[in-house]
Amino acid sequence: MYRFLILFFLCFSLAHAVNPKAYASLGDKIYSNAQNIKSLTTIGDYYLYVDDINNYLQRVNIAKQEGLMLDINSSLKEKKEYLSKLRKLSLLNDYYVRMAETSFENAIANQDSLLFSKIINTGLIDIKKHKKEILNYYFTHSKEVETTGIIKTFLDESSALQRKREALERKNRSKKLHEQEKIKRLRQRDKKRQLELENKLDQAVEKKKMEIREEQKAELIKSI
Repeated sequence: MYRFLILFFLCFSLAHAVNPKAYASLGDKIYSNAQNIKSLTTIGDYYLYVDDINNYLQRVNIAKQEGLMLDINSSLKEKKEYLSKLRKLSLLNDYYVRMAETSFENAIANQDSLLFSKIINTGLIDIKKHKKEILNYYFTHSKEVETTGIIKTFLDESSALQRKREALERKNRSKKLHEQEKIKRLRQRDKKRQLELENKLDQAVEKKKMEIREEQKAELIKSI
């Protein structure tokens, strides 16, 4: 019964991509990168490494099963053996990552667009680090490079950023126009008030002149 439960847990964990908890800081990198390394077998330039890669993936799978067993029941010796396997697999993982990086550099240098398209979508290339290089190559060889995968992601991000920038520009233009219209209204209001004030002053002056003339006229009549 106990063995059945262990096998059930193991099958369930593998089916749901659960990584072993033991030495997770080292193991997660290996297990999470396994499918990326497997994608190298679909690239023609790696046909000589297909057997080695498949052998590596088999060792990773076995190590994962052993790691999951350690999470249930283990001895110190078993843990040390598992850790030793992880360290060896980690070296191979890093080796394949470096190979992918080299292929990426060679693809750009040799203008090999097919290799370029495949290698950037393996998940083994640091796309944040190489984003500028990837986009520069794509725009130079856009007719040869498929707009899929990482390229599509970058273009979608660029389009979204452009839409956001345009929306911000429209907002700023609208705000500026609103401010200009507000200033125009204020100036028109001030001008109107100024004209009204000037009219009142003119009326007051005219009224005063009339009063003075009437006073002068009255004094003149008195003096006759």
